[in-house]
Amino acid sequence: MASGVETGQITTDIPARMDRLPWVRWHWLIVIGLGTVWILDGLEVTIVGSMSDALKPTSTGLGLSSSDIGTAGAMYVAGACVGALFFGQLTDRFGRKKLFMLTLGFYIVATVLTAFSMSPLWYFGARFLTGAGIGGEYAAINSAIDELIPAKYRGRVDVAINGSFWVGAAAGSLLTIPLLDPTIVSASLGWRLAFGLGAVLAVGILLVRRNVPESPRWLFIHGREDEGEQIVRDIERTVQEESGKELPGVKDKITIRQRKTIGLVLIAKTVFTMYPKRTILCFSLFVGQAFLYNAFFFTYGDTLTTFLGVGQTGWYLAAFAVSNFLGALLLSPLFDSIGRVRMITGCYVLSGVLLAIAGFMLGNLTAMSLTIFGMVIFFFASAGASAAYLTASEVFPMETRALCIAFFYAIGTAAGGISGPLLFGHLIDAASASKDITGIAPGYFLGAGLMIAGGIVEAFLGVKAEGMSLEDIAKPLTAEDAETGGQQHADANA
Repeated sequence: MASGVETGQITTDIPARMDRLPWVRWHWLIVIGLGTVWILDGLEVTIVGSMSDALKPTSTGLGLSSSDIGTAGAMYVAGACVGALFFGQLTDRFGRKKLFMLTLGFYIVATVLTAFSMSPLWYFGARFLTGAGIGGEYAAINSAIDELIPAKYRGRVDVAINGSFWVGAAAGSLLTIPLLDPTIVSASLGWRLAFGLGAVLAVGILLVRRNVPESPRWLFIHGREDEGEQIVRDIERTVQEESGKELPGVKDKITIRQRKTIGLVLIAKTVFTMYPKRTILCFSLFVGQAFLYNAFFFTYGDTLTTFLGVGQTGWYLAAFAVSNFLGALLLSPLFDSIGRVRMITGCYVLSGVLLAIAGFMLGNLTAMSLTIFGMVIFFFASAGASAAYLTASEVFPMETRALCIAFFYAIGTAAGGISGPLLFGHLIDAASASKDITGIAPGYFLGAGLMIAGGIVEAFLGVKAEGMSLEDIAKPLTAEDAETGGQQHADANA
């Protein structure tokens, strides 16, 4: 590998020691400190969807149209794509902890700016910056979680944590009910307070996150093995105290050549030439779930108010969100037991088929029945979509992990997440004059097709990663150098 400055060669058992740990209270610190960021994302997205009517009046809101609501959603997603790529490479370069502290601080500033929006242009810009903070979080957090959670629990933890997005969505939906009631809060103030609450929650998460350690895996690859060793010893001591049991010894070791930096050229080469099948797989999964969620959920509140006469959308969105979270939570253990490939394929294909059926039935659905339909569809879709992030964080070498997550999130979300809200916003505008909800059916059919396609790709190219060490799923690039002198190994998508 001709990238970065080589600092030495070591043989370490840190990965094996981290993977053999039993689940204890310490791991909940990781889940709470890192995983709760998805609650913030869910809160942000739901507030926008729930407050579409509050943002439309020029007197108390910002004078936004339905197309503007879709544009705001697209700006948020565009910011998330840019933020993921920008902060993702910094995460691989400077470490997980520095970046997951930085990106959360960035989010806090941006969401406060949103609350103080004085014009549509200001609002669009603030939404872009907020999305950038959240996008950076995805790269830093997913990589840190996977490197700190034992292999036995990685699938269920990752899927459930990604599904916690919907805890924020449910909270956001319920919070908007009193905040949008003019008898309780002024119409010009309620939507601003809703955005401000996201910043308050983020500050609390920031305080918890200070106690989360740097990834030992990142440290030993970047020439800081002494720090990594000390962190692992501290973790082991804590785990033994909390479990009351002696930890078993380990024999598996890995030899790597340490480097301070890993260049972008090598990362791109890794993604496109060493793992082409996995690249196609991740792209397909991300495009499908991004279009489905960003198209449907960003504009769902507008759909209810425009076509189905709903004045207060919070209850409907909350029920929808609860179903999504329960799907990820209840199905998550199956990704470790039944396996990644079967579960992802089933969740993608089933949710796609059900969404297509909903599209055909749109003209006969009420607000209640459409919401129930959505609850069933997204019970399965949420687990599958969460597993897309799990897949991208598992199947590429450690040195590229954060940027690979960022890359596929950005590319897939740009293709599906930006186009989805824009398309649905225009479909709603075009159909609003006649109040014919079937005018948005083409969006449902496109989302269904992309989800089914993603499931089919998973069936053929999916990686059976359940219970495996990250280093066995994708050997670190530096380990490949040390053991084979730089010879590329084959793309093993078994």
